[in-house]
Amino acid sequence: MIKISPSILSADFSKLGEEIRNIEQAGADYIHIDVMDGSFVPNITLGNEVVKSLRPVTKVPFDVHLMINNPDNHVKAFAEAGSDIITIHAEASIHLDRSLSLIKSYNKKAGVSLVPSTHEDTLDYVLEKLDLILVMTVNPGFGGQKFLDSQLRKIENIRKKIEKSGKKIELEVDGGVNHETAKLVTSAGADVLVSGSYIFGSKSYSEAILKLRG
Repeated sequence: MIKISPSILSADFSKLGEEIRNIEQAGADYIHIDVMDGSFVPNITLGNEVVKSLRPVTKVPFDVHLMINNPDNHVKAFAEAGSDIITIHAEASIHLDRSLSLIKSYNKKAGVSLVPSTHEDTLDYVLEKLDLILVMTVNPGFGGQKFLDSQLRKIENIRKKIEKSGKKIELEVDGGVNHETAKLVTSAGADVLVSGSYIFGSKSYSEAILKLRG
């Protein structure tokens, strides 16, 4: 079954705890937490203290996406705050293999994300350390952007790499995901969908999640 990871970037921050409880009840598999530093991407969002304060609210796994430069400096803080999956950008880590080993050292699942312009072959030498691969289908930094069709081929190619490796690696997609684009990315091989504005902008979170599952 396709997993859904609602991005709280699009939630109502004035009642974030309530929003998280609502998406849990609606059937979310993960809770996607976008961390931005205003350097790697042109926006600033949540820090590890917010993750820590939200951890008691739900038992749903926290899918934490670090869109930050020098992620090694912050892995420990986010691990201790209660993250379950920590995803870093291949473009933000000079020593990607070392960064993934660091995440694993805290007994967390390790993920790598690729921006639209990064080739999927970047993953070839770190597949053995991955639990999740996140393909960005928009240029990261802001919610509500239009889906980039050019990334479908990348998703297909990464799915082939995963199958060839024989490893159990989840293939996640984030950016412009709605009930229409969800069909495209799942057909291409994605099995985890991140969606923010589509879910949180709907009248019924549960109906939106069901539509995304297809």
